[in-house]
Amino acid sequence: MLIARLLIGLLLFSAVVCFAFSIATGQPRWRRMGLVILKWTVVAGLGFFAVLILERLAVML
Repeated sequence: MLIARLLIGLLLFSAVVCFAFSIATGQPRWRRMGLVILKWTVVAGLGFFAVLILERLAVML
């Protein structure tokens, strides 16, 4: 659980840094990279919550 939280936190931080570089430099490359990282952060978060839900369902059954 700690590793998943750390991974998601680091991904969010790196997306924010990419967006900050995009604003500072004006290069669209950083914005695209930030959006890709943000997309994969959402996917990782959904996967994390799916595992938690499946874990709870396994205990119920």
